[in-house]
Formats: sequence, structure tokens, C-alpha cells
Amino acid sequence: MNTQFDILRKSRELVIKELEGLTLEGIHKIPEGFKNSIAWNVAHLVVTQQLLHYKLSGLNPLCTDELIEAHRKGTSPTKTFTAEEFEEVKELLVALPNTLEEDYTAGIFKNYTEYPTSTGFVLSSIENAIPFNNFHEGIHYGIIRSIKKFL
Repeated sequence: MNTQFDILRKSRELVIKELEGLTLEGIHKIPEGFKNSIAWNVAHLVVTQQLLHYKLSGLNPLCTDELIEAHRKGTSPTKTFTAEEFEEVKELLVALPNTLEEDYTAGIFKNYTEYPTSTGFVLSSIENAIPFNNFHEGIHYGIIRSIKKFL
């Protein structure tokens, strides 16, 4: 499982690198042909990881309900982050993989509610939710890179 945590940290490091040099206005822009912004995608990564790992394990997510409701699957951008708010989202993006690894090592993920993903893959344990989330993060990393080309 250590490799999966390393992959998660690396993918988030790559997302942070894509944000370098972008303005607050730029991260909120939704180019023609896209449904969301870079800012939404970054917050969506935080939210989805928390829902797939913590919420489906019967644990409290480590981000706010407000962030979850605005950025969960099926939502569209409705919020414009202030610079300070987006810094908080980036801090969560970077810090939460370490917390996940610590919590996994501590054995807090005892239960899991089965969840059929939109890809057709059914998550049935934290052990398959972690690699699935890494797959999901790769998809959104690609979307972020695509949106960035239009800024």
C-alpha cells in the first residue's frame, strides 16, 4: 500500500506544479467546451478522496461540509474562492495524503460501505478505494492540464 500513498502524494505534487503562475481569475475560468474550472477540479480532488476513503468508511471527512457540497461528483462551479480560501484548499490537497497514510497505518478504516463508481467499478474496501482514487486523480490532473492550455 505504501506505493499507493506515494502515487497520491506525487499526483498532488504535479497538480500543485500546474497551479504555479496562474492568477485567481485564471483558476476560475471555464473555457468553452469544459464544464468546470481548475479551482473546482482541485477542490473536487480533496472532496472525492475524503468521501471515498473516510465517508464510505463511516468516518468524518477532514474537510468542511460546505466544500463537499460545492465540489462533490455531479456539481458545477458555483463558488469563487478568495486567495486565502484557495490556499486552504491547496494545503488540504498537499497534507491529506499523509493523514490518510497515518490513519490507514493506525487501522481506523474498519468498515466500508460498498459503492458502485460511475466507471462501473464497485468499491468494497479501503484497499480498493485508495488505488481507485489515484486513478480518479489522474483523470482530473489531465483535465486541469487541458484547461490550462486555454488560459
